[in-house]
Amino acid sequence: MAGGLVALLDDVAALARMAAASIDDVGAATAKATAKAAGVVIDDAAVTPQYVRGLAAERELPIIKRIAIGSLRNKLLIILPIALLLSQFLPWLLTPILMLGGCYLAYEAMHKIWGAVFGHGAHDAAAEDEPKDEDSVVSGAVRTDLILSAEIMVIALDTIASEGFWNRLIILAVVGVVITIVVYGVVGLIVKMDDIGLRLAETSSGFMEKFGRGLVTAMPKVMSVLGVVGTAAMLWVGGHILLVGIDELGFHAMYDLVHHGEEAVRGIAGVGGILAWIVNTLASALLGLIVGTLIVAAQLGITKLRGKRKASVH
Repeated sequence: MAGGLVALLDDVAALARMAAASIDDVGAATAKATAKAAGVVIDDAAVTPQYVRGLAAERELPIIKRIAIGSLRNKLLIILPIALLLSQFLPWLLTPILMLGGCYLAYEAMHKIWGAVFGHGAHDAAAEDEPKDEDSVVSGAVRTDLILSAEIMVIALDTIASEGFWNRLIILAVVGVVITIVVYGVVGLIVKMDDIGLRLAETSSGFMEKFGRGLVTAMPKVMSVLGVVGTAAMLWVGGHILLVGIDELGFHAMYDLVHHGEEAVRGIAGVGGILAWIVNTLASALLGLIVGTLIVAAQLGITKLRGKRKASVH
């Protein structure tokens, strides 16, 4: 009896050690997948603050909370099951679907640039001065987040492709939650920095008072810069998705050209890695700019053609 109990306890201990090792493996894989997706996470954090520009200060955090909930829903209820099922049964579909998302990001960015360069017209300009509709702001942000989140989750999935199905499920779910908390925590901090500065200026003295006033003065400029960075990030991420996707579909010339450019500068002592990243980023952004311009031009052409047809009918 005692021997059987000892054997049972040994088995339980062995199972506990296996479970602990599995948890360690999942934790390590989660950290690796999260780190791999860090570039897109930075872009996500840069894109989001532009959506709350022009809103009343007291509505900024509630709107960010709604966008964060939408982002979490995107990751866990839409992207996670689709990515897992596709990777399990139709892995070849992941790349084309992701490329469609890349086209959408390039279009969104180019649409903003087009409007800034050529203007929106009197009607749209007047509309920009009106209070923003919160539901429209949230839905637009969540649509853009869907693409960025898909990129994050697919990058993470590619990192853990050798893991079993259930491990992949757990790791991707953890990555989705952690990244959402980090991104929207940072975004919330960014958009409330002016309020923090105002509080410091009113309740502190000396250096902290000056620091607070500096924050209040600087944040409108910071938000403007983030708007530009967010647009550039959408071009870069969209273009990078397309660049990698074209290569994975078997058309290697474009990716190889960029890769050769990276290798040409990678060997420069001290700054080679940074220069290689810059080459890839600029090439991706250029591709995003070209694709976005073509889509916007096609949209404008179709809109103009429809306008002519309506005018001829009347």
